[in-house]
Amino acid sequence: MAALGKIRSKGAALVVIIGLGLFAFIAEEAVRSCESTRNDARQQIGEVLGEKVNAQDFQKLVDEYMDVIKMTQNRDNLTDQEQNQVKDMVWNTYVQNKLIADQAEKLGLTVTDEELQNIIKEGNNPMLMQTPFVNQQTGRFDTELLKKFLSDYKSVQKTNPQMAEQYSKMYNYWNFIEKNLRQQTLAQKFQTLLQKSILSNPVSAKMAFHEENEENSIELAAFPYSSVKDTDVKIADSDLKAKYDELKERFKAYEESRDIKYVQFQVLPSATDRAALLKTVKDQAAQLQAAADPSDVIRKSGSVVSFLGLPVTKSAFPSDIAAKLDSVAVGTTTAPVENTQDNTYNVIKLISKIQQPDSVQFRAIQVSAQNADEATKRADSIYTAVQAGGDFEAIAKVYGQTGAQSWITTREYESAPSIDKDSKTYIEALFNMNVKEVRHLALTNGHIILQVLDRKAPVTKYNAAVIKKTIDFSKDTYSAAYNKFSQFVSENQNLEAIEKNAGKYGYKVEERNDMRNSEHFVAGIPATREALKWVFDAKEGSVSPLYECGENDRLLVVGLSKVHPVGYRPLSDKRVSDYLREEVTKDKKAEAIIAKLKGVNSIAAAKAKGGKVSTVNQITYAAPAFIPETGASEPVLSGAVAATAVDKFSSAPVKGNAGVYLFKVISRKLRPIKYDEKAAEANQQQKTMRYVGNFMQDLYLKAHVTDNRYLFF
Repeated sequence: MAALGKIRSKGAALVVIIGLGLFAFIAEEAVRSCESTRNDARQQIGEVLGEKVNAQDFQKLVDEYMDVIKMTQNRDNLTDQEQNQVKDMVWNTYVQNKLIADQAEKLGLTVTDEELQNIIKEGNNPMLMQTPFVNQQTGRFDTELLKKFLSDYKSVQKTNPQMAEQYSKMYNYWNFIEKNLRQQTLAQKFQTLLQKSILSNPVSAKMAFHEENEENSIELAAFPYSSVKDTDVKIADSDLKAKYDELKERFKAYEESRDIKYVQFQVLPSATDRAALLKTVKDQAAQLQAAADPSDVIRKSGSVVSFLGLPVTKSAFPSDIAAKLDSVAVGTTTAPVENTQDNTYNVIKLISKIQQPDSVQFRAIQVSAQNADEATKRADSIYTAVQAGGDFEAIAKVYGQTGAQSWITTREYESAPSIDKDSKTYIEALFNMNVKEVRHLALTNGHIILQVLDRKAPVTKYNAAVIKKTIDFSKDTYSAAYNKFSQFVSENQNLEAIEKNAGKYGYKVEERNDMRNSEHFVAGIPATREALKWVFDAKEGSVSPLYECGENDRLLVVGLSKVHPVGYRPLSDKRVSDYLREEVTKDKKAEAIIAKLKGVNSIAAAKAKGGKVSTVNQITYAAPAFIPETGASEPVLSGAVAATAVDKFSSAPVKGNAGVYLFKVISRKLRPIKYDEKAAEANQQQKTMRYVGNFMQDLYLKAHVTDNRYLFF
């Protein structure tokens, strides 16, 4: 009780302490919540229709597509440029599918599982023809092959772990095809619905037919704007403001862009670097000529062309090397030659030049045993039996193999970066054996009994050792360039200073306007992602740190000169004001010319006023007339001609893009084309659909798409 009384006596203090404790707990949770929210935000690469796009989810889509490309093209890797193209394509496809799915949901459009299965059963979709489930005899997609694969996939996962990985890749590929089929079908449904809402009728179709095929010939008097001196045109600020208000929608930006000024420097090899490398290559050429086996010389040289020690076709060599092979004598080594196109020194030693088949059909039996002696005896026994006319496939089955026939082509090995000794022996035997010949190969890891069944497409092959070395700069050259550029950057920490002093260092300030964050590089320079992130995080007038970029050969510094936010570009923007000044200048010149032409009512009178007179034929209402005298297309002139009767002079001067025009219609006739009402209606409907085809752009703008991929990719 005493303790309870003591607690009660401290009641007020306890309330404060407990309150502070609760506040601390709540504050801690709030901090955690805010931190969690910030972490989530850091993982968002964009937003579509209010839905956040997670970086990891997007990366999965990219990886999925890259895996498809690698599998279908039998490649291990994609170049940086190809990866960027894939990322752009995946993003654009993702956004488009989201936009269409949103519209489809509002309209009640779906693609059911039954519909999808019917598409697969029909097998007519071009996407299905890109799968491995095409019957080679019929050339059509075969659902039975697909069913067999799906059945095998399930059993392989349980019974054959070694094959499971390959089957999983194929299974993932099929899921990719199935998903894209569903999305493609939904998009087609939406587009079809949109197309069916565009109607045509016989009256409008006939009018359109006449507009396209009714040709006019005119006598034209052209008065180019260039005939009025720019100095005679006076433009006030009010003129520019009025024109800005008239054309304001042209200056609306739907995404932020930025203007930069930058200095880049590409480090190149010095004369000393080139001389040192040439001396090295000459020494290596001498070693190559003396070597019985060039393998070690090529490996130590660091040549970008591998040496297999096997005859290969010209396609295995770089194009510049391939072009010289026939001019090199067998057994000789060329002197080093510079190729300025790929910036290399090159040496060729031609070891042999022979005729060999491009492809060989063969069959094989692999022989192994518990020890080497037993394996040799077994291989000799098999070889003797086959040589004596024994049934190859029957003998192979005794040893658990099929002995099935296979083909090997030169292309399968000639692009390999290296080939081990056993593989080299194996390939040499195949391409040098005669048809029906049997050979026993004793290899490091066992024995093989080979029989060649057919040889096709004899081609010229070359066994050549090539030293191709890039002419690169030395560490000293790069260090000197870096130190100089670093000094320039450190001494010029604002844009004004950079522009003023770049020339003193031998550098040039370049500009890049309206950069968008969807670009992958700054000013087209590779490996500038960090610089791109800086550009879209910096404030106007700031200067970036020094970036090492390109192919590890570029130095870069960037200054942010202008930020263009979403919305209307202001009249103060130089590009806007320059454009408006051109438009106002044309308006003023047109006014001056039209005033001069007051009362002119004939071509002769127009000519007397300085008009350039010519005859222009084949003018139709549906296409803009091109006027050689002004070098411009003039849609408004086509409309004015169509509205003027034959033998009549234009009712008023026509103001065009590049001049003012007066004309007289000489003749009007319909092209000798038979009118087909149904074809005309279909043509008009297609034309209208092309105009409506911009619906994706409209959906995109309304979806408030945010693209922040540059922060991650």
